[in-house]
Amino acid sequence: MAYFSWMLGDPSAPPNWDRLYEIAAAQDGLFTTQQAAEAGYSPQLLVHHVRRGRMLRVRRGIYRLVHFPAGEHEELVMVWLWSEQAGVLSHETALGLHGLSDVLPARVHLTLPAAWKRRRFRVPEGVVLHHTDVEPTARAWAGPVPITSVSRTLNDLARIGLSPELLRQAALQALRRGLTTRDELTDVEHALEPFGGLAA
Repeated sequence: MAYFSWMLGDPSAPPNWDRLYEIAAAQDGLFTTQQAAEAGYSPQLLVHHVRRGRMLRVRRGIYRLVHFPAGEHEELVMVWLWSEQAGVLSHETALGLHGLSDVLPARVHLTLPAAWKRRRFRVPEGVVLHHTDVEPTARAWAGPVPITSVSRTLNDLARIGLSPELLRQAALQALRRGLTTRDELTDVEHALEPFGGLAA
């Protein structure tokens, strides 16, 4: 009996379905093995529920509650969870999530803390990593995932050399919608200076 209890969950932290559901509901139905452990679910118990058809393993270390349909941002949530929730979606990915571009990038851009640059790990296919610290004031949320703020997104794109046409179009749209101010777009102004500047 003791062995069976160990397999299906840590007796010191009994499985709490409500807690697991609360975590998953905020993340398009997804959760990590670490988050599951915090709700009292051991890896063995997760395997048990996968076999019972209650959970689905969608990527190494990431699961989804089966009765949750795939969310609009499921792939982005998976990338964020892969980063141990330390990353922030950025650059072209954030631009699209802010509704400032009709272009859907083929790759997901994720900014990780600067300290992660020294880490060695396998990057998910289709993910482009950037390394720098993103302060809390430069973050926003798009549904269940964190993204860089409008001004931070535009300045990041200016620094990596987004085409002047797309950069100007996105910046002007953000200004017209009141999502940022010219004072917050220093890098954008500098990048567009050789191309006639940011004419309103």
